[in-house]
Amino acid sequence: MKKLFIDFTPDKNFILDGEQARHIAKSLRMKAGDMLTVTDGSGSDYGCLIDAVTKDTVSLTVCYKQASDSEPTCKVTIYQGVPKGSKMEDIIQKCTELGVCRIVPTLTKRCVSRPDEKGAKRKNERYSKIALEAAQQSGRGIIPEISPQITLKQAVADDGSDLKILFYEGGGEPLKTLIDSDIKSVSVYIGPEGGFDPDEVELLQQNGAVTATLGKRILRTQTAPVAALTAIMLLTNNLE
Repeated sequence: MKKLFIDFTPDKNFILDGEQARHIAKSLRMKAGDMLTVTDGSGSDYGCLIDAVTKDTVSLTVCYKQASDSEPTCKVTIYQGVPKGSKMEDIIQKCTELGVCRIVPTLTKRCVSRPDEKGAKRKNERYSKIALEAAQQSGRGIIPEISPQITLKQAVADDGSDLKILFYEGGGEPLKTLIDSDIKSVSVYIGPEGGFDPDEVELLQQNGAVTATLGKRILRTQTAPVAALTAIMLLTNNLE
């Protein structure tokens, strides 16, 4: 069924209006009698029957509630070195589909793109919309958090995951030797187009990050997080 995120916990009977109603009626072309899944982003899905569709509203009845079965058992946070152009948008879309929990745009020494506070805020609003659309399309139970832009030092202080992994062109351990299938949280550090500066690698290692490799090929900054997340999902049995 089609899934739609809402910003409240639905009652037995409720009404959607505005953009959401127009999306159901015009984009999805749904009508009375169709079933729709809605979620408030807390991990629960609500199976709903559409009772009526008007120009501006959609009336629904909740038929059942169940825990979302689409969320991974491992929460992955990606600290992504801010790339040029629209690459971050692609990263957010693909990683949302694959099950990321959080993405943090991270400024490093070699970032060419360095938006100021106003520009970063504007981009973040766009990124959050992309995450929402990708979460709905892929049937997620939550919308991944797209955090405000921070520096690498702030990222290190912010990171409370069980395992910190630095993907570095200088080599490292194979992922399969680092990831246990029952691990609950992993953070991934991906550099921008120019990679990480040696001082940044040292900073991350001093704060518990383990260097890892994604093979003998050097991946683009927009390819590496998708490959890393896919591998982590596979190793934690979340691609079954």
